[in-house]
This record gives sequence, structure tokens and C-alpha cells, in this order.
Amino acid sequence: MTLKKTLTIAGSDTSGGAGIQADLKTFQEHGTYGMNALTVIVTMDPENGWSHGIHPIALDTVDAQLKTAFSTGVDALKTGMLPTVDIIEMAGKAIADSGIRDVVIDPVMACKGEDEVLFPENVDAMIKYLLPNAKVVTPNLVEAGQLSGEGTLQTVEDMQAAAEKIHAHGAEFVVIKGGKQLKHDKAADLLFDGKKHYLLTSEKTDTSYNHGAGCTFAAAITANLANGQSVKDAVLNAKIFVATAIQHGWKLNEYVGPVMHGAASKFTKPEVEVTEL
Repeated sequence: MTLKKTLTIAGSDTSGGAGIQADLKTFQEHGTYGMNALTVIVTMDPENGWSHGIHPIALDTVDAQLKTAFSTGVDALKTGMLPTVDIIEMAGKAIADSGIRDVVIDPVMACKGEDEVLFPENVDAMIKYLLPNAKVVTPNLVEAGQLSGEGTLQTVEDMQAAAEKIHAHGAEFVVIKGGKQLKHDKAADLLFDGKKHYLLTSEKTDTSYNHGAGCTFAAAITANLANGQSVKDAVLNAKIFVATAIQHGWKLNEYVGPVMHGAASKFTKPEVEVTEL
């Protein structure tokens, strides 16, 4: 049996719920062979309220990892936290040179639980080097506001305006994750294919145990694309997968609770409605 090969170019979450840990768990759940190129190590200080430490990987080490991974014949890939402009540029050029079409850009700008957007100077680099390579880009509301220049997004109409501007930067499909700040009675995400907007909705889950949800969502899209699904189906099935993972999130410690990456194979999945706007 030959497995599809999926790559994550992202950071390591030492607590295990997000980053490459979430990606590799998700790749495994989707029956693909996961690989990683590590860009940064994120640590948490248990003596200082779980505050995050950011430790970028040396540029030549990132380069060597990318060469290793791409030499295997990657079928689909995603990016996550890329902590410096140099790493963003290196990853973007390596992706472009690889010729891989199924590329999911998750434009991570902050760690969950941290209010400040990390490395704000990276936004321009993401627009220049990453978005033109993206089959799918998956920003949350804050990231979409930064990439589009629209600022704070609160409504579906705000998301539509932002999606169109992000698409103009070169991404083929834009998926904006609604999250808790969106003014909507459902858990709503928006898919824009360059012509039409689609709203994907499911029932909200009242939980704070959602660490790693964004990484898991993007990784599920990546694996679904590797397995031959259309973008629309890949996004829909990824939303079902991550909604199930959020429903069964659990408490790791007093500071954080991750999603359950294996929940979709064990529990009843929620319904997701797709509406063309």
C-alpha cells in the first residue's frame, strides 16, 4: 500500500496540541504519511501563567529540512508558524520551486491564548511569498483582517470583503474561520472560490478546550486534497473533522485544553450546512 505524502512547514508546540504535533496527528487520522520541516519551537512557562516563548530554527537548518522533505515527492503541504521574514521567503521560494499544487497556507500570526499578533512585519512577506503559492489560505478573523487590510472583522459581510481582497493577493481559494468573535448564532466559516461565497455552519460548542483547532483544520484540508478531494469537499470534510475534535476537547492542565484529534473516528460527527451567499 502506498500512502499519499503530506508535509507541514510549521512550528513545534511543546504542549502537543497545535503546530506540527497537531498536523502530524491529523495527517495520520486521514491515512496520509506526514512529514515536517520545523521552523520554530514554542515553549510555555508554567511559572509565568503559561506565557509563550518563541525560538526560531536556524535558517540553514530549515533549508536542509525542506530539501529533505521535497526530495521524497510530496503530494500536498501546509504551512503554519513561520517566525521570520527570512523563513517566510525561504519557504515560499521552496514551495514555488517544488511545483506542488495542493498547498494550504495557514498564516499563523499569534499563539492561542496570546493577545498580541506575533511578528507583524511578516504580514507583507506572507502576502508576497506565500499567498501566490496557495491553493487554499485559512486565516482566522484577526489574520484575515491583517492580510486584507480590513482590520477588525465581526460579520459575515466583513468576511466576504476580506476574502475578496485576500484572493486578489494570489490565493486560489480563501477560507476565513469565523471563531467566537463572529456575530453569528452558528460556528461559521466562509469559503470564497474567486467567484462565489459559501458559508459553512455547524452548531457552536461551548468549550474553551479548542487549542490547536486552526492547525488541525488546515492539516485536514491538506490531507483531504492529497487524497484527491475537491477543494470544496476538502474544506467541508475538514470542518466536520475539526468540529468533532472541538466537541471532544479535553483539559490538559489549568492553562490549556486541546482538541481531540482522533475524535472523528470514535464519535458521531456534527452536521455542517453549506449555503451559497
